Amino acid sequence: MAASILIVEDDPVQRRILQEMIARFGYDAMTADNGIQALEMLSGPAGKRISLILLDLVMPEMDGIEFLEKFSGLNREIPVIVQTAQGSIETVVKAMRAGADDFVVKPVNAERLRVSIQNLLKVTALTEEVRRLNRKVKGVLTFDDIIAESPAMQQVVRLGRRAAESNIPVLIEGESGVGKEVIARAIHGESARAGRAFVAVNCGAIPENLVESTLFGHEKGAFTGAVSKHIGKFQEASGGTLFLDEVGELPLEMQVKLLRAIQEGEIDPVGARRSVPVDVRIISATNRNMIDMVKEGAFREDLYYRLNVFPIMVPPLRRRLADIPPLVEHFIHRFAAEEGRKVHGITPRALEMLMKYSWPGNVRQLENAIFRAMVLAEGDMLDAHDFPQIAQQVEGFEEFADAPPPKPVQQANDNDAADRAATPPQPGMVADGMAVGIPVVTDGGHVRTLQEVEADMIRLALKRYRGQMSEVARKLGIGRSTLYRKIKALGIEP
Repeated sequence: MAASILIVEDDPVQRRILQEMIARFGYDAMTADNGIQALEMLSGPAGKRISLILLDLVMPEMDGIEFLEKFSGLNREIPVIVQTAQGSIETVVKAMRAGADDFVVKPVNAERLRVSIQNLLKVTALTEEVRRLNRKVKGVLTFDDIIAESPAMQQVVRLGRRAAESNIPVLIEGESGVGKEVIARAIHGESARAGRAFVAVNCGAIPENLVESTLFGHEKGAFTGAVSKHIGKFQEASGGTLFLDEVGELPLEMQVKLLRAIQEGEIDPVGARRSVPVDVRIISATNRNMIDMVKEGAFREDLYYRLNVFPIMVPPLRRRLADIPPLVEHFIHRFAAEEGRKVHGITPRALEMLMKYSWPGNVRQLENAIFRAMVLAEGDMLDAHDFPQIAQQVEGFEEFADAPPPKPVQQANDNDAADRAATPPQPGMVADGMAVGIPVVTDGGHVRTLQEVEADMIRLALKRYRGQMSEVARKLGIGRSTLYRKIKALGIEP
């Protein structure tokens, strides 16, 4: 899904021009005639989709500065680009102090606006990801940080918030990769223990002979190799939350000791002479059918009912399709910021394919698929051919499994096409893909000078990229100032 940009402009002609410009950049354009209407949109349901605001400073009823002052009261982290016909330093400074992030001068230069939008969206995505990670580290991640558009996930959020109101033991069930630990962290982050320790333990990843020491700790000399005292996970989490991931993997003998620790609120470190009191809130998670394990004798029934006081079932991704588009958008913005990629959206065709896939690895698999597609992508929008492994498993999209990405079509007039058809390639021509190449030898067979070839190369680039100097310089691998200097020295008409 492409980012949505709100255009606040009272002039209908300018509004239409900006709308077409934004659409050409690959973003969704939303419009407002004035600041009052824009504030209403931002406060309503449509406001959640807005990623950036393009604001005119001079408007009737409510000018841009007044809009910025009122917008700051909404506590929304949305970047704002102001546009002004004045272009004075005083106007720009005033707008920046009021909360604007960048400015453009009318008439708006398309390339300048495009670069500003890309940079601000990239910075915003990276800033939001840093904030989310900080909240995760500090133990204050909440359900507001979780993407839950589908009814099934909204039910999970409702149950999670109820569980956060007390210290009731919670068992989170669901397939691998659905985000059970994220739910556990959100419960902790909205509970009275928020900000205190959140300790996660993967019970299936601990060697069987080290499970007791890992959970309860040990004294120095308690066993061979215990050269110092070790604090267990229960003591680390004291005052906070202990998250037992894949709790069904615990050995039976350890299940007895875990049951006692939960019931008595105290633990017995290996080699210790006395018990140690602990105050922990237990949240467990499993991807196995615990009832079947109890029936088979692989898990203690009394421990199961002690852990499963408040069950929460997290549905697989294939049963929450409404979450796929916002998840895809989130991962695209995140990886674009982290990896410095210019991708800012996904085509409807590719999104349709992702919606039809079954996602056996759930959200974790979707995250990795987007990451890989971002690396493969050559354009600014992810397309079906960027997901070859997914395409070969979705009916109707097999053609994209091995298909190379389509090359951009160079527009040309009929005369140019006729000239190319009538003129066969000559020796000494450097092919440029769609147009006739640049000759590197003269008709007499002598090599042309570097200056002559360089001048033809610059002319070709200027025509190919329609005079957009930043793009021309980027494709030629030189700076803009160098490009302007060469154009002047070679006598090229830009």
